[in-house]
Amino acid sequence: MLPSLRNLTGLILTLALWTACHRPPAKSTAYFPPKGDNWAHLAPEKADMDAALLEQAVSFAKTQETTQMAPDFSTQEVIFGKLLGPMPTSRAKTNGIVLRHGYIVAEWGDTQRPDPTYSVAKSVLSTVLGITIEKKMIPDIHDPVANLIHDGGYESAQNRPVTWEHHARQTSEWEGTMWGKNSDFVGKEAFGKGERKPRTLQQPGTYYEYNDVRINRLALSLLRLWKKPLPEVVRDEIMNPIGASDTWRYIPYPNAVANIDGQEMPSVSGGTRWGGGLWINTRDEARFGYLFLRQGRWNDHQIVSSDWVKQATTPGSVGPPYGYLWWLNTPDRTTGKKPWPDAPTTSFAALGTGQNTVWVDPEHDIVIVWRWHNGNPNELIKRVLAAVKK
Repeated sequence: MLPSLRNLTGLILTLALWTACHRPPAKSTAYFPPKGDNWAHLAPEKADMDAALLEQAVSFAKTQETTQMAPDFSTQEVIFGKLLGPMPTSRAKTNGIVLRHGYIVAEWGDTQRPDPTYSVAKSVLSTVLGITIEKKMIPDIHDPVANLIHDGGYESAQNRPVTWEHHARQTSEWEGTMWGKNSDFVGKEAFGKGERKPRTLQQPGTYYEYNDVRINRLALSLLRLWKKPLPEVVRDEIMNPIGASDTWRYIPYPNAVANIDGQEMPSVSGGTRWGGGLWINTRDEARFGYLFLRQGRWNDHQIVSSDWVKQATTPGSVGPPYGYLWWLNTPDRTTGKKPWPDAPTTSFAALGTGQNTVWVDPEHDIVIVWRWHNGNPNELIKRVLAAVKK
């Protein structure tokens, strides 16, 4: 007996729906550079940019060598206090790269030398946190860390309420000592010019303070969940999938060692304030920035979810324009001003001392990495954006 027309139509619709649900994801049409040095260049005009104005922007950038960090790092302890980890004896001069639509449209200086990138490492740790949550190793970012971590670091009345999100927003108010540094930053020898006056701790989640000791505590907590050194996690989950070079290193302090299920493992830091940290070249940083420009996707691999990228670049309720260890360009709630006045509100950046800048602009499909420069990234950003035609 032949099926009725209604039944046949329903069968066709069901088959069509099944096919749509089980079809492989559409291949990305965006350009992604292969591993290695064969990153495609694109003439500015073909990227809808004015070549002369872009060259003027690059010429300006070349004149802005940093005065904050000595070329031999000899002022490191004066600025930050007693070192815990190693420092190189030299660094590259100011250098950078501009991407549009994933292609290199401008590049200057030594972009292949791995140098300390200071607190840009915090944005990398943030990404590790996002991946950890997506792998269900943390049920909810709003959960207290104490639910999962039982090493004594979250047992006090002050620390027990600290959540993973508090750590990511720098609002944890975590109290304690990590690798010989106190969370209150009190002590000239330990903290150099970064020494702070004693203050009363606030309830976790209610007060913002940029604090490397607390981020180092976050890194240790993540290590205890992964049960393998975080440099290996960064390599396997982020750097290898985006085709980064083999020159970057994530260097722990020698005394930063934790016992994980009977095995001694190094714990990394959130920067190079006291030595060590993430040492990486400019091109690899550009890959990391481009990953976030592409909403956590690389080719056909979703490395970190687009939802995480959105969360990580959404401001919190207290403090400056800050996401999950990413700096944002939303207006400051106190002054009403944007950090980079000439940039879109939707742009964001990973920032480190030096200045080390990885700036991401979804509105114009641009990534700028600018390292060892003097002053506000806005001065280069506005010059690059002036070159954009459409």
